[in-house]
Amino acid sequence: MSVSLESGEQVRVLIVDDSAFMRTALARMIASEPDLKVVATAGCAPDALDKIATLDPDVVTLDVAMPGLDGLGTLRCIMDQFPRPVIMVSAATERDAETTFAALSSGAFDYVPKQMSAASLEITHIRADLIAKVRAAAYSRKVHGASPWSRKPVQSAHGEDLPVSTGAAVVAIGVSTGGPKALEEILPKLPADLPVPVLVVQHMPAGFTAPFAQRLNHMCSIKVHEAEPHEALRPGVVYIAPAGLHMRVVPRLSDSKPIVSLVPRPDDALHIPSVDIMMKSVAEVFRNRSVGVIMTGMGSDGGEGMSAIFRQGGYTIGQDEASCAVYGMPRVCAELGVLSRVVPLSQIPTQIVHATRRRGRA
Repeated sequence: MSVSLESGEQVRVLIVDDSAFMRTALARMIASEPDLKVVATAGCAPDALDKIATLDPDVVTLDVAMPGLDGLGTLRCIMDQFPRPVIMVSAATERDAETTFAALSSGAFDYVPKQMSAASLEITHIRADLIAKVRAAAYSRKVHGASPWSRKPVQSAHGEDLPVSTGAAVVAIGVSTGGPKALEEILPKLPADLPVPVLVVQHMPAGFTAPFAQRLNHMCSIKVHEAEPHEALRPGVVYIAPAGLHMRVVPRLSDSKPIVSLVPRPDDALHIPSVDIMMKSVAEVFRNRSVGVIMTGMGSDGGEGMSAIFRQGGYTIGQDEASCAVYGMPRVCAELGVLSRVVPLSQIPTQIVHATRRRGRA
């Protein structure tokens, strides 16, 4: 998805980080783009809040770990006093990952990894991720207002329509920007006795998927964990794809029962793990007994996978534009014409549960 504002319009960004090195590095990355402008930097929460009040930036980047009032506390002040998109800048320690997920639940738009070394490829990757998310945050504010992620989703005209009970055997979910908060809303609504496994690809950096799976497991009735190689798929379990590995479903050699395969290739994929790769494997193994769900996120990952499930006769669900933080991945699937239903985020759990019922079951 191409995210842009009106021609000539600059996105005004405030950078908040206690490290002078990080402030300079982030400012250079952002200022290198003609449509982005760093209006100021701040090294602590009081300075940041003063500059937000004075300068009214479109987007704020905010360090997770700061002395005094930390990133989470500062975020809550921003959302209470000056609601606007905030991108958390986080390290990949388990503690920082947990704080980042709490920040997303408290209204942060997204996050970027903070690690930077002299390796030019690593810096380039962080730069591309940061710039894309700043643009997406600004675009989301322009389209939806200051805090679309905290408002009540608009109900679609056909939101109450339910699928014909298909007795589906698996659910495959693909999600990116805005996904952690979206998954925290829908997965706790799934019953512990859901009769099928659920596979999830959420674009995340290394070090984040295991803490995220643990966080979800504490919130849900259904079991949630980071997927492990060669484990059998079980009903009532959610498998989160680990960062840096593609998750596929393959038949076990001994008895052809479906198991998880985790491999780093293809290593030239835009996202590792890839929604497309996971969903195409699901379509190949489960065919018309597959349910595909595509949710908020930038880009086009999932378009090929949802198409594969749709062509096999599976049931496909797209999150609607009004409830997406970024309407990119679902838009691509809608434009391809491969969505059986388009519904608000709040209605996705009902769609999933109904699609997994056996025909004739009440």
